[in-house]
Amino acid sequence: MAAPHLATRRTTLRPLTADDLAATYALWTDPGVRKYLWDDVVIDEDQAAEVIAASERHFQQLGYGLWAVSERTGDPRLMGVCGFRPSEAKEPELLFGFWPRYWKQGLANESACALLAYVFEILQCPSVVAATDVPNDSSVRALRRLGMTLERRGVLNGLDTLFFRLSREEFAAPPGASEPPC
Repeated sequence: MAAPHLATRRTTLRPLTADDLAATYALWTDPGVRKYLWDDVVIDEDQAAEVIAASERHFQQLGYGLWAVSERTGDPRLMGVCGFRPSEAKEPELLFGFWPRYWKQGLANESACALLAYVFEILQCPSVVAATDVPNDSSVRALRRLGMTLERRGVLNGLDTLFFRLSREEFAAPPGASEPPC
């Protein structure tokens, strides 16, 4: 299945490819980004290449993977990465990481919203999950703004973690709301 290029008001999203390795590796090894996205482990370039290759396979097999996020103005530089990987339960797991200069501008939410609409409306996935470290307040707020519900608190990779879920029905009409969260 060919993965679509998507656009939001301020961003364009295209499937991550091997050509994005240098930019993605630089992003994923930035101290602010890796703190929560990689549990503060400095990954090597081979590991980054493996994640990108897995994403390309996921697009072919599942219709989703990781998208490179750039400014809609046409500037091709990588602002961040947003997308999904299969969770242990085989549901799409939402992930995002942006360069610190793009934090607190709503870009992760804007990008994630477009991708949630894609997996729910086009792929007809019944639900999406996400996990974040407890101290990652920004991601917790972002997931809640997307309409995700905290399911439980637990340990993942030895870290105190919050686990969220959003169903297709909740995305279409969140409880108590007259329209979708994004």
